[in-house]
Amino acid sequence: MKSRFNLQQYILTCLKSKPNQKLTARQLAEWIFQTYRQECEEKRQRSKATVIPLDTDEALITQLVSEVGSRSALEKLGIKTTEERPRKYYFTTQTDEEEVQQAESVNTVTKTKKDYSLSEHDLYPLLTQYLQNEFGIYSKRIDEKRSKNNNGSKGNQWLHPDLVGLQDLSQDWHSEIKQCVKAYSDKQTKLWSFEVKILLNRSNVRESFFQTVSNSAWANFSYLVASRIDGKDTLKELRLLSALHGVGIIQLDVEDPNESQIIIPARESSDVDWDATNRLVEENKDFQEYIELIREFYQTGKIRKENWRIQ
Repeated sequence: MKSRFNLQQYILTCLKSKPNQKLTARQLAEWIFQTYRQECEEKRQRSKATVIPLDTDEALITQLVSEVGSRSALEKLGIKTTEERPRKYYFTTQTDEEEVQQAESVNTVTKTKKDYSLSEHDLYPLLTQYLQNEFGIYSKRIDEKRSKNNNGSKGNQWLHPDLVGLQDLSQDWHSEIKQCVKAYSDKQTKLWSFEVKILLNRSNVRESFFQTVSNSAWANFSYLVASRIDGKDTLKELRLLSALHGVGIIQLDVEDPNESQIIIPARESSDVDWDATNRLVEENKDFQEYIELIREFYQTGKIRKENWRIQ
């Protein structure tokens, strides 16, 4: 007798009934177990597993979770996946391009059972919180609207990073070490640069990456940051490009910024590109203030935190 259990079809049915809603493998498995009880019971009866027998409901659900997570053929059914952990699955009729357009206009996320609109600008303070708590980096917003724009409407295209950062390497040093390093004119800081996106998928991954290369390669560390990375091919492409160009990738957790993570570390550049920074200083007031704050730190050895707040 042919098995009636069709996991792929059950997954598709579930996700189609909840369009654009992202579900984990466990959420899908629990829905399938509740919706197709008879089919699940037949699957249990057919099982010959001895190491982990399917003799309880939880054991069967756990088995379904494992099978959902291994279904690479789901993409052929129009089911998309995110690269966050845990991975999530969803069904949409939108193209990758349409998803990016929607995400960049209004992105809805759920937090403590309340929906609210999240713009790219809303990500900046979340990223700032993560960078400060995780690395002790002081961040500053670079607003492209404060640029001179003397070179026409696209004269400064891809020139400005979204955020820049200063990492104080001497924060925990003894005062004698600080004075010694200062006398030797050695490094006390590392400079970071960040390009921020709400969503990365196959439609915009290369453009977003090379935008980051263009506006952030001057720094010691250059990062592309996204709150969502969708599709295994997107992450594969990011790994390939990062290996070639040294740009790192941060996945920003909008519900808990402290749970954000560097999924691809940036390759450190030993020297700052001062020619590129000079171009930014000449064009943008925010970046000029950033360089002034760095100079002030080297002169005084102190960071005034109020100057690094992101509004």
